[in-house]
Amino acid sequence: MLSEKMQDALNQQINAEFYASYLYLSMAAYFEAENLLGFANWMRMQSEEENMHAMKIYDFVNERDGRVILSAIDAPPTEWDSALAAFEASLAHERKVTGMINDLVDLALDERDHATNSFLQWFVDEQVEEEASVDAVIQDLKRIGESPQGLFLLDRELGQRGGAEEV
Repeated sequence: MLSEKMQDALNQQINAEFYASYLYLSMAAYFEAENLLGFANWMRMQSEEENMHAMKIYDFVNERDGRVILSAIDAPPTEWDSALAAFEASLAHERKVTGMINDLVDLALDERDHATNSFLQWFVDEQVEEEASVDAVIQDLKRIGESPQGLFLLDRELGQRGGAEEV
């Protein structure tokens, strides 16, 4: 059974994961409007993955006889100055989420909630992957600079990303 403090913290994380899904969907819409359909696809797949993360925590709370309480999701930004700026915002957001996951792990340890600590280790590992994948695109965008050919090729590459895997 979850403590009230842990339940509240997990509910906040559910909200944060849904916000991340909403943020990435907003980025997908931005890229669609810019006619960068590969970038849009990448962000849409990322949105789906974040939604699955929220549902994973949702299911865990229920499995531990907790109560999921959903709260309002803030509106995400809708405009970025460039593809690079959007991905830099994405990396900043992922780093924020990493901090939130780390805080949850700390709370689980403080509460001696070994089941939640074990559950959260998947998210610790996932955040390493999330930050690395976003940073890889940022590095590609920096190498490309203002090259329309480079942007075209990267857009085609990002368009190859398939649907989010079962997590």
